[in-house]
Amino acid sequence: MTFQQAFTLLIVLVAVERLVELVVSQRNLRWSRSHGGIEFGRGHYPYMVVLHLGLLVGALVEVWVWPHAISPAVSWIMLALVLAAQALRWWCITTLGPRWNTRIVIVPDLPRVTGGPYRWLSHPNYLAVVVEGFALPMVGFAWVTAIAFTVLNLPLLFVRIRAEDAALATLPAAAP
Repeated sequence: MTFQQAFTLLIVLVAVERLVELVVSQRNLRWSRSHGGIEFGRGHYPYMVVLHLGLLVGALVEVWVWPHAISPAVSWIMLALVLAAQALRWWCITTLGPRWNTRIVIVPDLPRVTGGPYRWLSHPNYLAVVVEGFALPMVGFAWVTAIAFTVLNLPLLFVRIRAEDAALATLPAAAP
């Protein structure tokens, strides 16, 4: 298997993982709505979807059309960061349970979650997104994609975190 083929397999695996996330998200969205869930920040969601799809497509195109010299050591380090980001993302998903969603949906009267990674960070999933958004393309030295995603993701994260903070401010305080 060539490096490009192995990288393609990695991207396909990440895409499959994203599809699993969407299935979980849809199930959780139904749960949230059945419990009076309210969506916040709906306007930026399509841009987020396009940006994340662009990350996968851009990395693949860059590796196949404009391959760069590869440093195996850097590729392995970046792969380790991708795996760590995935682990953090799924820790967030399991900690939030049915309240996790790719959208910002708040179920009124449920306290803010303060366990798992939320014990230390307000938005740990976004740390996973930032790390993966740079590290995934860098596994294949797709540095243009890594930089483009990172730069485009910054204003989106700013908008998303503000919307999420506003939504979370409507929740009661967590029990001690």
